Amino acid sequence: MKKIAWITGSRRGIGLGIARALAKEGFHVVLSATAPAAACAELLRDFLENGWSASYIRCDIADQAQREAALDAILSEHGRLDLLVNNAGVAPAERRDILEMTEESFDRVLRINLRGTFFLCQQAARHMIALLEAGIPDYRPRIVNIGSISAYTASVNRGEYCISKAGISMATELFADRLAAYGIPVFEVRPGIILTDMTAPVVEKYRRLVEEEGVTPIRRLGRPEDVAGCVVAAASGLLDFSAGQVLHADGGFHIRRL
Repeated sequence: MKKIAWITGSRRGIGLGIARALAKEGFHVVLSATAPAAACAELLRDFLENGWSASYIRCDIADQAQREAALDAILSEHGRLDLLVNNAGVAPAERRDILEMTEESFDRVLRINLRGTFFLCQQAARHMIALLEAGIPDYRPRIVNIGSISAYTASVNRGEYCISKAGISMATELFADRLAAYGIPVFEVRPGIILTDMTAPVVEKYRRLVEEEGVTPIRRLGRPEDVAGCVVAAASGLLDFSAGQVLHADGGFHIRRL
């Protein structure tokens, strides 16, 4: 029986890269985003034409009812959820200095990036525990949260995003601690500067910082597949004793240098 991986926010960018990598590893991947299924038909067809097992489910992770409905649909169809990858997230609609940030922007980013992810972890964990207690064969569930170097790198023109990712780091530690007793490892994969739609508006600034000024030891911008490799490693089972660990996909940005 194929293992089932649900990747939120997987219509494009990092999430799509993760979904492709897991599909290549033999997972049935459940692609997920807020767009209607019809808008993702071509994407799903691309997976199937590559011989990968995939399906799509619409879900806004900020909505409790949609989270539960998506989980119920996955479990009803497949009977299991082996891997949850919490990738869905948004940047501020408009970058503003923290002295000008609005409460509406703060609430939107935290509602999706942190609250949605936290409570999806909670909901998924309850189902995973129930499946473990039911004794289904060959079942070792895992959770991977996609964080960001913004968890510890201040950007005063998008403070709400930084706060949300700092929260993801602590949420990962909390769930890693709580779920260890059930044998459910939880990891954070922490991307650096990755070429995606989210970074596109400021890509030239980042390219200069990385390629010319050497802000990262590896002087290139990251790609979604760099992040996906860390997720595949976490999903493999080889890192289970390292539960709660942060896997840095940042070109060495996290290294303290003089």
